[in-house]
Amino acid sequence: MYKQLNSVIAAAIIMLFGACNNSAPNENTIVKEIYEWRIYTLNESGAEPLDNFFRETLIPAYNRQGVNAGAFKLYKATDSVRYLLLVYPDIASYLKVKHEIWNDKVFNAAAQSFYDLTATNPAYSGFETLLCEAFDKIPKMKKPDNDRTLFELRHYKSPNEEANQRKIKMFNADEISIFDKVGINSVCYGEVLAGVRMPSIIYLTWYKDEPTRNAVWGEFVKHPDWLRIRDMKEYAHTATDNKNRLLSPLPYSQF
Repeated sequence: MYKQLNSVIAAAIIMLFGACNNSAPNENTIVKEIYEWRIYTLNESGAEPLDNFFRETLIPAYNRQGVNAGAFKLYKATDSVRYLLLVYPDIASYLKVKHEIWNDKVFNAAAQSFYDLTATNPAYSGFETLLCEAFDKIPKMKKPDNDRTLFELRHYKSPNEEANQRKIKMFNADEISIFDKVGINSVCYGEVLAGVRMPSIIYLTWYKDEPTRNAVWGEFVKHPDWLRIRDMKEYAHTATDNKNRLLSPLPYSQF
């Protein structure tokens, strides 16, 4: 499955990178961030070695490449999964870092003990990757306040590509603005270019705490702007399979 997924990701990157190189510069072109979500399924006792690796070795190496990272676990849950979010300035940076990270001698030296340890005793059974392009409405992520304790990750799958584009339009034109009005705090929104549930979008929001999250979503579902767009024909059947996850930031998360 992972080999097939990597082939899909590679094809998407090549297509996008070619388009970037072949297009004439335009001062009106929006430069949008690229988000790489990695969802790790941990093995028993895998949380501590993986957290140490992320905190002490992997994230510092990405920081040296100009890439910041968020790290999360499931809210009120056991250590069974880790969510890592890598934020690249653009698609060219994604390609560049993917190669240059392995030329980082500091990273390679520091990482070797983790690789040796987990070769026979893996910290995780595998991870899913979702490669995403930011929405036009929010082309660069919004960093949450320091008092955030709760994040919500929503992954919406559409029945087909055309419906997925209409869902993106719905967010760009209306839904994000409604979020702003009721206090649903945006972090980032991405069209999934390659992943395991396609076509789809994925987005991250943050809250001070769980009661605040519940209250603002209560305001959202009765907001007149939401009631206006909810049943509009142009937005019908845009998302038919939704997966929501509440997440807690890990102490070393940079978001």
